[in-house]
Amino acid sequence: MMKNSESNLRKTLEAKFPQAKNIVVSDISGGCGSMYEIFVESKEFKGLSTVKQHRLITETLKSEIKDMHGLRIHTSIVE
Repeated sequence: MMKNSESNLRKTLEAKFPQAKNIVVSDISGGCGSMYEIFVESKEFKGLSTVKQHRLITETLKSEIKDMHGLRIHTSIVE
């Protein structure tokens, strides 16, 4: 079951990446919401380096990240 904060992060990412094939947000902090793992698979990343892909994610979640202890980001390009 997706928690409220996971759902909110996912909705924010869906709004920024409307062409994403897959977006997964997981609270990996044991439920306290201080650490998340995020996976975004989108053709919008085509032509971008991994660093630039991850920067798009962190810029999108800038206000949410300030309250987090950590964030793991994984991205993939849909061909």
